[in-house]
Amino acid sequence: MGSTASSQHHFAFQNAEKAFKAAALIQRWYRRYMARLEMRRRCTWSIFQSIEYAGQQDQVKLHDFFSYLIDHFTPSSHSERDFLNRMLMEERVLQASEMDRCSDYESIEVPDNYRGPHLSFPLLPDHATALVEAFRLKRQLHARYVLNLLCEARKHLAQLPNINRVSTCYSEEITVCGDLHGQLDDLIFIFHKNGLPSPERAYVFNGDFVDRGKDSVEILMVLFAFMLVYPKAFYLNRGNHEDHMVNLRYGFTKEVMNKYKTHGKKILRILQDVFCWLPLATLVDEKVLILHGGVSCQTDLELLAKLDRHKIVSTMRCNMRKENEKQAEKRKSNQTSCAQKPTPWFLPQSHSLPSSPFHLGSNKTPKASRSCSIPCTIPLHCRELSRQLWRSVDLELEHCRQEAGFPVIRQKEESLALACEVDSDTGEHLEPIYEEWRQVVDILWSDPMAQEGCKANTIRGGGCYFGPDVTEQLLQKYKLQLLIRSHECKPEGYEFCHNRKVLTIFSASNYYEVGSNRGAYVKLGPALTPHIVQYQASKATHTLTMRQRISRVEVSALKALREKLFAHSSDLLGEFKKHDVEETGFITLSDWAAAVESVLHLGLPWRVLRPQLISSPTDNALDYKTWLEDLAKEQLCRENIQSSLLETLYRNRSNLETIFRVIDSDHSGFISLDEFRQTWKLFSSHMKVDIPDECICDLARSIDFNKDGHIDINEFLEAFRLVEQSCSEGRASDTNDSDQ
Repeated sequence: MGSTASSQHHFAFQNAEKAFKAAALIQRWYRRYMARLEMRRRCTWSIFQSIEYAGQQDQVKLHDFFSYLIDHFTPSSHSERDFLNRMLMEERVLQASEMDRCSDYESIEVPDNYRGPHLSFPLLPDHATALVEAFRLKRQLHARYVLNLLCEARKHLAQLPNINRVSTCYSEEITVCGDLHGQLDDLIFIFHKNGLPSPERAYVFNGDFVDRGKDSVEILMVLFAFMLVYPKAFYLNRGNHEDHMVNLRYGFTKEVMNKYKTHGKKILRILQDVFCWLPLATLVDEKVLILHGGVSCQTDLELLAKLDRHKIVSTMRCNMRKENEKQAEKRKSNQTSCAQKPTPWFLPQSHSLPSSPFHLGSNKTPKASRSCSIPCTIPLHCRELSRQLWRSVDLELEHCRQEAGFPVIRQKEESLALACEVDSDTGEHLEPIYEEWRQVVDILWSDPMAQEGCKANTIRGGGCYFGPDVTEQLLQKYKLQLLIRSHECKPEGYEFCHNRKVLTIFSASNYYEVGSNRGAYVKLGPALTPHIVQYQASKATHTLTMRQRISRVEVSALKALREKLFAHSSDLLGEFKKHDVEETGFITLSDWAAAVESVLHLGLPWRVLRPQLISSPTDNALDYKTWLEDLAKEQLCRENIQSSLLETLYRNRSNLETIFRVIDSDHSGFISLDEFRQTWKLFSSHMKVDIPDECICDLARSIDFNKDGHIDINEFLEAFRLVEQSCSEGRASDTNDSDQ
């Protein structure tokens, strides 16, 4: 009997031991499995983020192109002068007469068959709620109501201070939302989950309402409507994408013109002015500072509070007024004096980002901690260049010729004298000084970093990186306890840093791809303790496993990365040849990784990504010419487009679309073949690409699908789609031929 019990206990012990071992094996396997998934997720995230920031650097280079254009391209005809004029006149502040014309919505009739939402002013809560419901049902707001709403929003915004002050005494809680980027589903989900705005439920939306997503117009209309309904409980901050120059590249301009073909130009012009009136920051209970990007070691909230934000038309380029010693004395003595004539901003000068931002201001040795880059690349030495964009290009060029010693045209001298800058006592328009503009750039473009100090944000090309010491210095100086910012997509929708004194909130879920990230918002009560709420606005993500989500996002990221690699095929080939000293056609995989990074500068873990990008290396060696051919975009001789030209097009397609939209000043959606030729003439000179005129003409004719003598932007983009599709078919055909 005892023997039987003993054997049973022994058997049970053996089973338990096996069970424990099995559990340990399963646990070990699961941990390794999750670690591999996490590694894939991080690599995918790095790809998306690196490509996004590289695109922002391209935006900086594009504005380099405009500066280069003015410095080195002398118009030889009236048409070319007009061509330049249209490219440059977008950045000036709207005059009152222009604003009146853009605001003329009463003359626009609403047809009887219109089934969208109707608005009447002053707006009531039901109007704003009905607007949300109409947009949820994919109904479009009529252009008359859009213009009317924008005009009312502009009037309200113009009365607000640069830094809004909000108190939790009047609301049960304050909800802070980050970037939405045209994703209406996220906004509707926030209102559904957190509740619609009301006096008891205040909201602060922290910039970047537009671009990238397809519903930027609808988001703006909803936000402006609730702002007018609840002016004391609904606040908006400006983001770096509330900028007409950024909108040209990232989709908002195109969206407006597609949705409002007749009145789109008016809407865009008044939106440019509305964006300039958006407040720069919000302060909750004098303790929590909410702004879009971040701060720098030179951030001065007092200066930000008193500068004229409406004069900051774009953070991409500074329209600066010149200050000399007399003007400085005038500010001190309050005496009237004549302002000095500005130095023409189009005279030749260096156009590379300074290696050290300490060179931006003066010849004095700056503080070691200060390092702030700018999202444009015009260096400022001992003086600040005045930009008078409201002047015609004809007068600017004439003055340039006068300075160079060419004969003076007398009839333009008088007009040129009138273009000189005068002081505010005369009522003449003055542009913001560089220091004011730089302060705004810093708060809209900067990002936090783990290291101490403050340095140039070379990844984005604008603003700065600020460390925990910079955050602590600002919080202590102004007696604050928390900084809430947005501007960066985070996998979980939020992230604390700097000893939990900086909180990043990003409200656009699935930003890069479905399943790529969560969205989040933060709620602040009277205790100002942040309560984070995360969400996924897309129902598709709820049906996918973690592995399926990561795989889906990974495929999208690798596709984008391969496109990036193809766009630099020629540069990669040259770099590979440097490593292939003996001209064998093969390089080691480590040399491949080093060469790719030296060309793309994306900072990616290329060794980890190698299996996804290289199919089957032989003996740790890569046939780099075959690998480049496998990128497959160079086989388009059937389209009568040179492969080198195709690569240039593919690499710069975003830049070209932006330039097209700048040239298309009336936003008609097409440009003439001659304008296309001039664009390529300027573009090729800037990029140092030698492209024959015959090739450009052939390209123009091939893109003009309907043969009407104009190139539609959609035709241009469709050409890229056909090119890529033809490439895929060509590859498949070649594969089939080789198999037979």
